[in-house]
This record gives sequence, C-alpha cells and structure tokens, in this order.
Amino acid sequence: MNSSIREPAVAGSFYPQNTEALEQTVRDYLHQCPCATTGQRPLAMIVPHAGYIYSAAIAASAYKQIIPYAEQISRVVLLGPSHRMPITGIASCSQSIFHTPLGDVPVDLDIIGQLNQLDYVHINDEAHRHEHSLEVQLPFLQVILKQFSIIPLLTGQVNDEQISALIAPFFQDEQTLILISSDLSHYLDYERAQQCDQATQQAIENYAAQNIHYEQACGRSAIAGLLLSAQQQHLYVKSLDLRNSGDTAGSKDRVVGYGAWAFFK
Repeated sequence: MNSSIREPAVAGSFYPQNTEALEQTVRDYLHQCPCATTGQRPLAMIVPHAGYIYSAAIAASAYKQIIPYAEQISRVVLLGPSHRMPITGIASCSQSIFHTPLGDVPVDLDIIGQLNQLDYVHINDEAHRHEHSLEVQLPFLQVILKQFSIIPLLTGQVNDEQISALIAPFFQDEQTLILISSDLSHYLDYERAQQCDQATQQAIENYAAQNIHYEQACGRSAIAGLLLSAQQQHLYVKSLDLRNSGDTAGSKDRVVGYGAWAFFK
C-alpha cells in the first residue's frame, strides 16, 4: 500500500466503483437537475454527503452552479465532519493523492503545511482513511473541473471562530472554491424532518449560526464557521434544494435530511 495515496473507502457502496458507470452517474445527476444556474460563480457551497441514491440529486443542484466556471477553479477547500473517529480540532492529512475510480486528485500539501501551523489543525491520516464525507464529493469535482487540487479537512471538536478564521483567507483567491459537506437531520419521521430542516435552512439564510445545533446538521461546525466568515465578507446565500431520503430513495418513517446552498459576492 502506498502511504502517499488515500484510497477510496466507499466506492462500490456510496457510489459506483466502475469508472464508466460512475462518470455516467454523475453526469446523469447533473443533467437531470432542474435547478437553474445563477449567472454568478459561487465562492462557497454546502452539499450533502450520503450514498448517491439518497443525496446526489440534491448535491447536483450545487455542483451545477460551478459548471460554467470550471476553468476558473483550480483549488477546492473541503471541510466535512469526522463520522468514524472522534478528533480534537481539525484533521489534515499527509497524503499527496486522494484516489477515486475516476483517477487521482492531488492534495495541496503546501497549503496543508501552512494550516498545520494553526494550533487546532493536526495531521491525522487515520481519521481520513474510512471517512466518506469528503470522498463522495470528489467524483462530482472530477467530472466538472479541469485541473484542480484539494485541501481535505475533517472537523472534530472545534469552535465556529476557528473555522471562520481558517477559511476566511480563501475568499480572497478567485481560483478557490470552499466546499462544506454536511447532511441535515437524522432519523426523524418525514414531517418532523421537514420542520427541522426548514429551520436549518432559515438559519443559514439569516446567517444565524447560533440557531443551528448538532442534531440539525452533522457538519454543523463547518456550516457555522462558513456563515460567520461569509457574513464578514458580505456574501449572500441562495438556497438551491432541500429534501430528504423520503423524497429520493427511502421510506418516510426514518429519514435523513439534505440541503444545498451557494454563497456569492
């Protein structure tokens, strides 16, 4: 095993393992997405991270926004929660490549090295090894973008201000996209999930990070940090889609919520 390559953990379960099938699946979700593009390049987006049959249609509404600007984006900051390993602060990585069935995605180790100087950012390859929240975003990025590198970061016990401070400088780089990976409510019945997720949507639209709690979004920390930073940058947010697994590929008695948002100058 090459220690410099992070191999895919959920290929064949969360998304197709076959190269051709995976590319076609991503293109189909993008093609079938009814959401119109806004005519402006997003600086940041929030997207879900479940198995594709559940959440990819919602994620596609965000990814469709960057298609016209594919040649302008050369770096993606990826922030998602660590589901499998409890961590303190933010977990970066030492691997130079994240591999998927669509090929290799280079990691910007120079930027990682700079971020590691923050006292709440630490290399933790083990946290990344089996984590799906960032991995499932890569095939969409690989299909849409021409040449790009990633800065993969997993959030643990970290405060909103720390995340805001980390991502704020990237808003000044027109070639960078900030991508927050988060699902919403978990395992409520359909109607309660809708109410909970609509409250989260309202909080995001109002930049009210204090009104989003961890039971509303597994990526709550990164969302809250983005809201703080985006408000300081005077960005505006557009809600693109809000649904749950009861709308896509599951029963309505216990659902998981998914939403997509884009942030613009």
